[in-house]
Amino acid sequence: MASALPQLDGGIFLSDGGLETSLVFIDKIELPHFAAFTLLEDELGRERLKSYYVPYLELCGETPGAGFILETPTWRASSDWGALLGVDAARLRELNTQAAQMMCSMRSRWAPRLSGPIVVSGVIGPRGDGYIAEAPNSAADAADYHHAQAAALAAGGVDMLAAVTMTTSAEALGISMAAHRVGLPVAISFTVETDGRLPSGESLGDAIEKVDASAPPAYFAINCAHPTHFENALGAGEPWISRIRGLRANASTKSHAELDESTELDIGDPKDLAQRYRGLKGALPGLNVLGGCCGTDWRHIRAVRDAWVG
Repeated sequence: MASALPQLDGGIFLSDGGLETSLVFIDKIELPHFAAFTLLEDELGRERLKSYYVPYLELCGETPGAGFILETPTWRASSDWGALLGVDAARLRELNTQAAQMMCSMRSRWAPRLSGPIVVSGVIGPRGDGYIAEAPNSAADAADYHHAQAAALAAGGVDMLAAVTMTTSAEALGISMAAHRVGLPVAISFTVETDGRLPSGESLGDAIEKVDASAPPAYFAINCAHPTHFENALGAGEPWISRIRGLRANASTKSHAELDESTELDIGDPKDLAQRYRGLKGALPGLNVLGGCCGTDWRHIRAVRDAWVG
């Protein structure tokens, strides 16, 4: 199952940047609870979402041999967040499936323009806040909670799932278990604080090893953190290092707490960020899936691409 993912064979794969921060701070679109999936409710919103991905796909098309990870705008599309937004379970299921189908349709249109493959990835976010370690209480709890979204994304035709901005190993393990139940490979992406540890206090290595021991994903990734926050946490020679293939870094060096209080977008220094990606080649020999998170846009990904292949 996981072996069918082309990014596991190496080569460069690009993805998009900070979807929610781009929509809110650059496009001035109101996203209640940072929920981009709400734009799926009408044609104008759907067109806006599709147009967001275009610069990234164009960038990939300019990069010989590069593949693309096309991720659904469903980070907040699970039941607790749906309840906060007044979206019931049946409609939430429809929107997750619709998001997956929309990305599959985009793949069909863009595949002829790219020299590498396009992988459609169904995004699952944390049950609670992406910056705070909170619910669920166990991996079994998390598997039960996230199963409905995993199944809806699978029904929409995604190639894989991606658990993004995971703050605890328990929730990450639960989503990996849910992915196994619906028959899809999954990438598990942890976020870390400025000390390189998960918001739960777990080390990155411990968290990866805990998930790998019970329900191994296709690979691991890091997102929603600046490289300066975790560079020193990458133990040389540790077996878990080889399991990290993806990186979606923040543009800003600020902590999660500082970003949470920000009223303006901090885009950082795209060229410096790109060089830090390049500088991780030695520490993360398996790294080949390159995207961005909060504060990044297509300009950051272009700089990363140029530094990586230059």
